[in-house]
Amino acid sequence: MDLPAADFDWDHGNLEKCRRHGLAIAEVEAMFRRPLWVSPDPAHSSVEQRFKAIGTDSRGRHVFVAFTLRDGPDGALIRPISARYMHKKEIRHYESEREKAEKASRSQDR
Repeated sequence: MDLPAADFDWDHGNLEKCRRHGLAIAEVEAMFRRPLWVSPDPAHSSVEQRFKAIGTDSRGRHVFVAFTLRDGPDGALIRPISARYMHKKEIRHYESEREKAEKASRSQDR
């Protein structure tokens, strides 16, 4: 998914959730400038469309971010809802699923 976002939209509650999990604002924002996996999150989209993103921080640690997109004056804004470091079990599952998707993609290209 290509994110058409121009900037970020933070509020006090979102900031506190991220800080509680040990992530700085700058680290979350930087993650969105690196390669990342994004998918819709229909289970949590009853009020607004939400997404899940998995990427890495500057040290290569896996990070999970729940977010939504908001309209801003200069384009879409990424509004992080929660961000946290992933657990080892989650990382193994993510890596396994990513590998399956890459194999499927390669076999379709043939």
